[in-house]
Amino acid sequence: MKYIYIVAGGPERLIPDLTAADHHDVSWVGVDRGVVYLADRGLKMEEAIGDFDSITGREREELESKHKNLKIYPSEKDKTDTELALDWAISKQPERIRIYGATGGRLDHFFANIYLLMKEFDCSIPIELEDRFNFIKLLPPGIQEIKASETYPYLSFVPVASDVEGLTLKGFKYPLENRHIPFGSTLCISNELIHHTGTVSFKSGILMMVRSRDETIIK
Repeated sequence: MKYIYIVAGGPERLIPDLTAADHHDVSWVGVDRGVVYLADRGLKMEEAIGDFDSITGREREELESKHKNLKIYPSEKDKTDTELALDWAISKQPERIRIYGATGGRLDHFFANIYLLMKEFDCSIPIELEDRFNFIKLLPPGIQEIKASETYPYLSFVPVASDVEGLTLKGFKYPLENRHIPFGSTLCISNELIHHTGTVSFKSGILMMVRSRDETIIK
């Protein structure tokens, strides 16, 4: 498996066009109601994981008839359905993992999903989170090249869990040079690249990079 893309059960209106991301190198994993989203789009699932408490009885019967290797967990457990799916994906050692359907709705679920991205630093597999308006990834210390994107023109950088030391932003509308960014700071919210590429570098800490675009009317 080269890429594993997980679809969780967040609000469907925030899930981008999954068919555009589908190709022969991608394996799809449905989490709880995410299995319905995948089925509705005609995307073949490698695995279906969760307690499935957010789907109807008819949907569950149809799911069980089509997926003999369905992994059903009890509602009372020590990990969320999305974490169980992410652990399964990590065990397969793909080149990249991306999570959809993990934003919107309950804030506790959203924050839990953000912190799941920390698993990247244990497994050394890039883990990303994406919805219709945002792309989220954690950055370790060092130098990262960032390419401009028409889809997500705005970039924000938020310290995760601790302060960030020595942050330098080059090629940005609002550059920085060797700045200390305390945990909880909003200094680096809503920046933009002014060239095709820019660089982000820092000495210690972890940065959450949020690439985003303004929300338009959703039909």
